[in-house]
Amino acid sequence: MNKILRSIIAVGIITVTAFGVVGCSKKTNDVTSKEKLVLGFDDTFVPMGFKDDKGEIVGFDIDLAKEVSKRIDKEITFQSIDWSMKESELNSGKIDLIWNGYTITKEREEKVNFTRPYLDNRQVIITLADSKINSKADLKGMKIGAQNQSSAVDAINKEAELLKSFKDGKVYTFETNNEALMDLEAKRIDAVVADEILARYYISKKGADKYKILKDDFGSEAYGVGVRKSDKDLLEKINKAFDDMKKDGTAKEISENWFGQDIFK
Repeated sequence: MNKILRSIIAVGIITVTAFGVVGCSKKTNDVTSKEKLVLGFDDTFVPMGFKDDKGEIVGFDIDLAKEVSKRIDKEITFQSIDWSMKESELNSGKIDLIWNGYTITKEREEKVNFTRPYLDNRQVIITLADSKINSKADLKGMKIGAQNQSSAVDAINKEAELLKSFKDGKVYTFETNNEALMDLEAKRIDAVVADEILARYYISKKGADKYKILKDDFGSEAYGVGVRKSDKDLLEKINKAFDDMKKDGTAKEISENWFGQDIFK
């Protein structure tokens, strides 16, 4: 009799524990009850989301997110993250949004859900103005840099034969685009592949006479906001906010403030 009772109690404890674990898991990734959402971003990615000279978080995506937060009635806090760990940070519940020039790709769609595209972009090749590199073919034997775990690296990897022709048959990766561009300026590498939006903004600040962007590129793409697969309601709300901002001109105003023209899709 005692053995039976002990067995029943043991089963009960296991059942309660199992439900407790499931409950905690749901709570971690459930944003519907959260008053604050955590937005993960790379704080060096100008002009989308970065820290200015005063240490304040600014950028096109930052302004978009602030406006969306009002429309979905959720406060958004900004958390600088290791960009190479962005999907892990999202799916572990440490952040609720990936929003910082986040390129939509098939590989990433397996891990996250994307909002509708809101901005077009290209992966461009940046060199110093006096460089003899004028086309993709000229990259043969050259040392090419890009940000680690970026869509630039993904785009280069799709052109396997060209990649093999690079110096050492690889892309030299950096933690940030800024670090890659600094190495370019110091002539430690020969070219950088990066987002056109970042490249043109960077060059406008550092001096248009110092750099050039080649006509050849590594393909076109689009930016979206990444959310967890389970956060379908949040996804719909952000998409609606984007549509409303497009209609009422708010997105245009934010775009013109950062780019001098309306490039919001």
